[in-house]
Amino acid sequence: MSKHAISRTVLCLAATFILSPADALTQQELVAKLQAAGYSQVGEGKSTAEGTVVKAVKDGKEVTLVVDSSGQIQERR
Repeated sequence: MSKHAISRTVLCLAATFILSPADALTQQELVAKLQAAGYSQVGEGKSTAEGTVVKAVKDGKEVTLVVDSSGQIQERR
């Protein structure tokens, strides 16, 4: 493998670690956080550019939530 190819590979790996949030919540942590905030019936999360999108129930109503990489919860309208 050439030095150029090795350098490119190392750069790509470094970018992956830098751009991936190391403190992103696991599905289990996400469910626990949402339940602590009063949500129930939390569905599977789907990763988007905004954060993790999930459907849940609060006060008897189904809501769509976005949880960003810092753990902030926002209801989508």
